[in-house]
Amino acid sequence: MEKLALLSVSDKRGLVEFATALVKRFGYRILSTGGTAKLLAAQGLPVTEVSQHTGFPEIMEGRVKTLHPKIHGGLLCRRDKPDHLRQAEANGIALIDLVVVNLYPFEQTVAKPGVRFEEAIENIDIGGPSMLRSAAKNHESVTVVCDPADYDPVLAAMESPAALAALRRKLALKVFQRTASYDAAISRYLEEQRGEPDLGAVAGFPAALTLTYQRASGLRYGENPHQQAALYGTFFEHFEQLQGKELSYNNILDITSATYLIGEFERPTVAILKHTNPCGVASADTLLAAWPRAFATDRQAPFGGIIVVNQTLEGDLAKAIAEIFMEVIIAPRFSEEALEIFRKKKNLRLMVAKGGLGADSLREVRSVVGGVLVQDRDATLGDVPGFKVVTKRPPTLAEWAGLLFGWKVCKHVKSNAIVYARGEETLGIGAGQMARVDSSRIAVWKAGEAGLDLKGSVVASEALFPFADGLIAAADAGATAAIQPGGSMRDDEVIKAANERAMAMVFTGIRHFRH
Repeated sequence: MEKLALLSVSDKRGLVEFATALVKRFGYRILSTGGTAKLLAAQGLPVTEVSQHTGFPEIMEGRVKTLHPKIHGGLLCRRDKPDHLRQAEANGIALIDLVVVNLYPFEQTVAKPGVRFEEAIENIDIGGPSMLRSAAKNHESVTVVCDPADYDPVLAAMESPAALAALRRKLALKVFQRTASYDAAISRYLEEQRGEPDLGAVAGFPAALTLTYQRASGLRYGENPHQQAALYGTFFEHFEQLQGKELSYNNILDITSATYLIGEFERPTVAILKHTNPCGVASADTLLAAWPRAFATDRQAPFGGIIVVNQTLEGDLAKAIAEIFMEVIIAPRFSEEALEIFRKKKNLRLMVAKGGLGADSLREVRSVVGGVLVQDRDATLGDVPGFKVVTKRPPTLAEWAGLLFGWKVCKHVKSNAIVYARGEETLGIGAGQMARVDSSRIAVWKAGEAGLDLKGSVVASEALFPFADGLIAAADAGATAAIQPGGSMRDDEVIKAANERAMAMVFTGIRHFRH
C-alpha cells in the first residue's frame, strides 16, 4: 500500500534531508503546499500539490487549502475500524501516515516593533494546527512532527515498528503542548489589543491567564531533598554555565535574586548573597577594591553563598574569592586567568550572564491556594529627585550617598529589612524579622561581629517605621541619617525622635516589601 507523508512547514531547517530519507529509504510519496512544495521539487523530489490531491484549488489567498475531507479524513481514519476504511475508500480518501507541520510564526511576528494588527492576524495559522491536531488525535496510526529537532529520532524509529509506536505518543503530546502555547500567544496578543477593559480588569493583566513553558531541565530535588522539582522556561537563554555541579533549585533562586540586585548598580559592584538575601554589597572604582568591603559586612554568612559582579571578573579578584567556599559566581565575563584559577574548584558553578546583568520586565508569579498571584516586578527605586527631607537637618552629601546606596540594597532584603551603610558599602544587614526593631538589632549585632563601627553610618528601611523605637535603635548604634518610605500614623513621633538626635531623615514615598 502506498505511504503518504504531508509536509507543510514555515521552518524549513533540515526538511530537505528528512524528505529525501522518507522518499528514498522508506518509500513515501509526498504531499505538500506552497513554498514547501517548491523547495522539495527544486531538490528533485517527487511532490504532489495538496490542491492536486484534493481536486480543490487553494482559495482566498491560501487561507483555504488543507481544510478538506481528503486531508482530514486521511488523517483521522481509524485503521482498526473496517467501517472507517470502507468510508475512506468509497470517498476516494487516501490514508496519510505522516504529517510534518510547523506553524506560521505568530509569536515572532507580534514581537517585532511596530507590527500592524493586520499582519498579526494573517500570521494566525488555521490549517496547520488543524492538521497537527487531527494527526495527533490519531497517533496510533499517524506519525506527527511539529519540531525539526524530531526528524532524526523519527527516521531512527521507522526502522522498528515498536519504537515508532512508542515515539508517536510522545510526538502527539508535543503537538498539543505546541498548539496550546500557540493559542495562548494569540489570546494574549488579542487581549492586549482590546480597546475597552473587561469588568474588574487591571491594565496589562489578562482575564484568563495561560502559562506555557517548556521544561528546561529536571532538578535533583527542590528546596529540600524530599521535594521533586524541575526548571521550566528560558533560564538558560539568559545564563551560560561554564563549570561546576548542575544547578539546584536553590541555586536558581539565588542567581535570580543576585541578578536583580546587581542590576541596580552602574559603578563596579560586588554583592554577596545567601538564601536570596544580600549579606554584603559594595561599590568602588574597581571590583578588586569593592570585594573586601562587601566581604567585611559579614564574614560568616557568605560561606556556601553566591557572588555576583557587574564587570569582567579578573584574575586578581579570582585569587581573593578562591580563598573562601562559594556555591555560585555570576559575572558578565570571566578573564582567562580567572577561569584558570576557578578550574581548581571543580564543583564551583560559574555563570555568565549572556545579555549582561540587570533588571528586566518579567512579571512575578507565585502559587497560592487555588491559583496564582501575578504582579509586576518591583523594578523601580521610586522618584529619587522627589525624595523628601522631613527633618530639620538635611543629609550631608556623604550621607546622601550612603542613603541612596542603602536604599538600593534594602529593596532586595527580605522584609522586615534594615541596612546600615556608609558611602558605597554595607555595614550591617538585618532581614526577615517580624518586628522592624529586631531587624535593626540583628544588623547592629552583625556589624559588631564584623568589627565595623556604625558611628556616622546611615540606615535604610524598606518600609515605614511604625514606631520611633526602630529609629532610636539606629541612632543609638551610631547612625546619623535614615531613609524610609514614611506614611505611618506615628510619622510625627519618628520625625521628632530624629530631630531630638540631630538625625537627618528622608521619606521616599514608596515601600519595597519583599515577602
